[in-house]
This record gives sequence, structure tokens and C-alpha cells, in this order.
Amino acid sequence: MELRQIAYFIEVAKREHVTDAANHLHVAQSAVSRQISKLEEELGVDLFIRDGRNVRLTPIGEVFLKHMEQAMHVIQDAEQVIKEYTDPETGTIHIGFVSTLALYILPTLISAFRREYPRVKFKLVQGNYYELKESVIKGRTNMALLAPVPVDDRRLRGKILSTEKIVALLPSNHPKANQRTLRLSELRDELFIMFPETYLLRKILVDACEQIGFTPNVAFEGDDIDAIKGLVSAGLGISLVPESTLVENIPRRAVRIPLIEPAVTRTVGIVIPDDRELLPTEKLFYEFVVDFFSRLEQFQK
Repeated sequence: MELRQIAYFIEVAKREHVTDAANHLHVAQSAVSRQISKLEEELGVDLFIRDGRNVRLTPIGEVFLKHMEQAMHVIQDAEQVIKEYTDPETGTIHIGFVSTLALYILPTLISAFRREYPRVKFKLVQGNYYELKESVIKGRTNMALLAPVPVDDRRLRGKILSTEKIVALLPSNHPKANQRTLRLSELRDELFIMFPETYLLRKILVDACEQIGFTPNVAFEGDDIDAIKGLVSAGLGISLVPESTLVENIPRRAVRIPLIEPAVTRTVGIVIPDDRELLPTEKLFYEFVVDFFSRLEQFQK
């Protein structure tokens, strides 16, 4: 089994078309077909069901793909380690993040880090909480900024960096817009604008409301924090959002009001895999992030 055959197999499996895979790989279609046939002959199984140049994986092909993708990640990591051990300050950091950390926390960290290590490159992957956990577990990335921080998965090591408040975001013409604080119970009759149910932040907010006796009436859903803020600004409802999403970025026709009774919070942190080491450049960034928040906490005290 050759590395080239595995690369060809993964590309064909992903595109379900031999010619498209060959074009992407910049090789002849016949070369791809020949290497796939050799691989199947060596393994003694059919990996694909063929319909002309269109293909789809057989059940055993799907199993093989899962293992080969993991193997390729290991090989790519090994190549990257060799490059980075000579100079970890010129490597590439692959990091996932949830959208609510993209407006302030993620850019602040990267900006501060790049001031000290200007030659390091970043590849950023946005996703929801559950997607990013799986990405780290399966090796597609080696770290992710998450909120809240998972504490019950032994496959991950989570480091809590801070705890941030959830605040109310109201249209500026709302009857309660001039209040200095809001009790959560005061919002029971409002129309809410929230993230979809697949987002863990939605569960945190709904649980907080239900603990004091009401289920929020969700009129609009959106997976983009700027879209949610825009809907609030347009007067279509109210929202509960993490405080960091409003740093220097409160919509023009909306107001931010702290929540009390109860105060609603979430943890913010970074997760890494428990079963493998970080690449040298990623380790450099991880240690920088932990130290950055530690110094920030001391300053705030």
C-alpha cells in the first residue's frame, strides 16, 4: 500500500467522481483509476461501486476511508512536526472556534500572539460546539476555542480561561431600554432571537429561563451573531448574548443591559486532545493563551 494510492483513494471518495479527483490532483484520470485498482487488488475488496466515472463507497470502503483519513492526519502532523522542530516560530496553527468568540476574543489573542511571533500562520475553522469537539477528537484540528468549556469528555483536555456574563440586547426604543439592569423574569413575555437548538449557548439560555419558570418564545433563529444583533436593532425582538460579542460593537439602534436575578454566565476556554501531543507551534500558542488570560485576570483584580 502506497501513500499515493491512499491520497488518490481519499480524493475519489470525497468527490465521488474519478475525473474530478484526477483534475484536482493534477494527474491523468487513467493514473488514478490504475492506482485505485491496485489498492483494491492488494486489499482483496471492492472499495467503490462504479457507474462510469461516477463512484460511491462500498460499506467496507467507508470503513477504510475513516481509518485512512486518520492515518493521513498522523502523517501530515509528523511532517509538520519535523518542519516546526527546526523553528516553531514559523509553523502553522490550526484552530477551531465558535462564532461568538470571533468578534473580540479570537482576534485579540491572535493579534497579541503575532506581535511576538509574526511569522506564525493561522488556519481558522469556524463551527458549532459539537462540530469542534469532534474535530479535535478526530484530529482534524488540535485545538479549539469553545464556550462553555467541556469538562465531561475524557478524550479532551479543557482549560477554562475566563467566565463571561450573558447580557440582554434590546432595541433602543424598547420600553425597558432605559433600565440600568434587568431581571431575567422581566423578559418572560418578549419575543426572543436566538441561535438554533443545535447550539449549546441556546441550551444555556433556555435552561436559565426555565429555572425561573418560563420558556422563551423564540421568534427568530440565526447562526450568525451579527445577524442576531441586526434583527434586534430592527426591533424584531430581544436577545441574550455573551458580553464579549458587544465589545466595541453594539448595534446603533440597540442597547446592552446587564442581567441580574439570576446572573447568567458561561465559561470560555481552549480544548486540546488528551491522547496526542500538540505540534510545537501549537504548543507555543496554547501556552501563550493560558498565560495571556492569567495576566489579564491578575490585572483585573
